[in-house]
Amino acid sequence: MADFKTHITTSSMLGIAYGAAGYFMYDISLPHCIVAGTLCSVAGMLPDLDSESGVPLREMLSFVAVLAPMLMLRRFNNFGWTPETMVFVAVLLYLGIRFGIGSLFRRFTRHRGMWHSIPAALIAGMLTYLLALSPEIEIRAFKGWAVVLGFLSHLLLDEIYSIDLYGRQLLKSSAGTAMKLYDSRMLPNILSYVAVIGLGYLVLVDRGIVEEFPMSQLADKLHNLTEKIERTSELIAPRR
Repeated sequence: MADFKTHITTSSMLGIAYGAAGYFMYDISLPHCIVAGTLCSVAGMLPDLDSESGVPLREMLSFVAVLAPMLMLRRFNNFGWTPETMVFVAVLLYLGIRFGIGSLFRRFTRHRGMWHSIPAALIAGMLTYLLALSPEIEIRAFKGWAVVLGFLSHLLLDEIYSIDLYGRQLLKSSAGTAMKLYDSRMLPNILSYVAVIGLGYLVLVDRGIVEEFPMSQLADKLHNLTEKIERTSELIAPRR
């Protein structure tokens, strides 16, 4: 597979080209283009969060744990929070991402598992869209697609490097393990697609395409269902 230098160089070049295209072709402001380019560059290393060595996971989570609260500053302002509250929540986010998510990754992922996949790229892009609050929806989408682009560049390079043009065997054992839609294990597939559907729903709600499902209605339906189950169990239970 491609090494760290190849991945970061490719995603950085793509980030520069992506930011430049946004600036010169679509008149997106320079600060947004710089942020999008940086996100694309960093996203080129995101698939290696499942690395067995643990070093990419530790370094990337440290960076993401700092970056995520920064992307959410505008959302914090919309909540009307005081600076002290923002700092407190930012610390909680840092600890949750750095240690909570890190523990989950080490426990439930394997190298070149479902995190090395196209659904994982969509998950990373939609999370960026939801975190990077901006008055212009197009700017948020611009940054989200930057992450998807950088993520996919990593997967594509891994597939390219799985072709051995100089050996007797054309395809290495790693061929087909990066640019995939599903894994050999069922649970990671289910979790990944649940995340894709859930985040996709939140994105559609945020864009006003669908209405937010009222949680009160869900609670009422669950309560009614529980009552029906209890009444049914009483009817079919053997009488003493």
